[in-house]
This record gives sequence, structure tokens and C-alpha cells, in this order.
Amino acid sequence: MKLTAKWANVVAGVALLLSVSANAAASATWTQWPSVGQASLSWLWFDVYHSTLRTPSGQYDGQQAPLALQIRYQREISAQELLDATSEQWQKLGYSTEQIAPWLKQLSAIFPNVTEGDQLVYVSAGEAGDFYYQAKHQSGFKLLGQVTEPALNQAFIAIWLSPQTEYPKLRQQLIGAS
Repeated sequence: MKLTAKWANVVAGVALLLSVSANAAASATWTQWPSVGQASLSWLWFDVYHSTLRTPSGQYDGQQAPLALQIRYQREISAQELLDATSEQWQKLGYSTEQIAPWLKQLSAIFPNVTEGDQLVYVSAGEAGDFYYQAKHQSGFKLLGQVTEPALNQAFIAIWLSPQTEYPKLRQQLIGAS
């Protein structure tokens, strides 16, 4: 009986290692993935950000497939403003306060303050993902944090890629539909 429990722990450990390795491999190569589409978000006469969606195939295969959402900011935005905007978008998508609150707590430990030219990238391996950051004059991307909860992973991607997004034209451009 103890041998079975030990083997169960070994199998669980190997499965976790393979999952983390697959996510790390996807994260490490996203910069070489082709672009699916690009879009810009402007508010009144202010450019907020330019975004690019990348996948291994260069085609959008849905939110469960590996993808990278790359955002280059066109203005200074505090981490708190990013959190507030994220919360607002989740509310518009119908997520409950009970769902949103722990997600925001996790993202508050990840999101940086951004300035014009900085990039924030979310790389999803399907159920989990990694946040990367590159300051305007920095070479290379720095890993900021990881999302291991599938529901948070999907909710974050949904802000841009859900058919119910507040910005359907931006979504269409990102997924290469227009």
C-alpha cells in the first residue's frame, strides 16, 4: 500500500513537471511565433496601446490553444489603473465579484506600472500562463509572474478574445478576421 502511495506521488510529480515544462517551452518560444493580427486601442484622441496576437501556427485556434498577447503601451498607466481596467472588463463580461476579487489580488503582485513604449505580454499554454515585461529601453523580456488557475487564465484572455468583449473590432483584428 505504501509503495502505491509513493508511486502516486511520483506520477503526480512527473505530471506537474511536464506541465510546467510545456508551459515554460511555450513561453520561451513565443517571440518567434508569427503574428495572427494586430490592433490598437484609442480613447478619444489618446492612443492607449498597440496589441499583437501570436500563435505557433500564426492562426487563431481559440482561447485554449497556445497564444501570446503582446501589448505595447502608448502612455503611462499605473499598475492600479491596469487592475481597475481589468476588473471593469471582467464585470462587463459577466464575472462575479467573488470570482474577480482573488484574481485581482494575484494580478496586483504581478502588474507593473507602465510607461510609453513598455510591453506587457501574456503567454498562455492553454490552462496556465506567464506574464512578461519589457521596459522601453530594456533588451529582453523579464518573467513577472505565472497564472496557474485555468479560470483566471481564460478570464484574462477573454478581455480581448471573447466574442462578448467590449471591443469586438479590436478582437476581429487580433484574430485575423478583418
